[in-house]
Amino acid sequence: MTMTLLIYILLGFIAFEHLYFLYLEMFLWTTKKGIKAFGLKSKEFAEDTKVLAANQGLYNGFLAAGIIYALLNNNMNFAVFFLTCVSIAGIYGAYSTKKITLFYIQAVPAIMTLILVLLT
Repeated sequence: MTMTLLIYILLGFIAFEHLYFLYLEMFLWTTKKGIKAFGLKSKEFAEDTKVLAANQGLYNGFLAAGIIYALLNNNMNFAVFFLTCVSIAGIYGAYSTKKITLFYIQAVPAIMTLILVLLT
């Protein structure tokens, strides 16, 4: 497998992740699946915060869109920018929520891919 193919696979995975985050946050936030996925306190808390979650989901969609654009246009400058954004979001999200799993799910794949893109 060439480095370029690996980078494209990883970019596709990261875009898919963020589309899934968009779906969870915008459409499933108040469901059992959404409450469980994000470890929310209660259904009432989910209802009270659903507008904030939808906004957060929209931002995840923008991250996915940027990465998809980079893939479709073979534009690694865009990929570097959006991978940096995803990395920072993952680092800050893990720090602010005190959930290290967020770091591994969001930031680590983006950081690894960013390093590969910068090395090629």
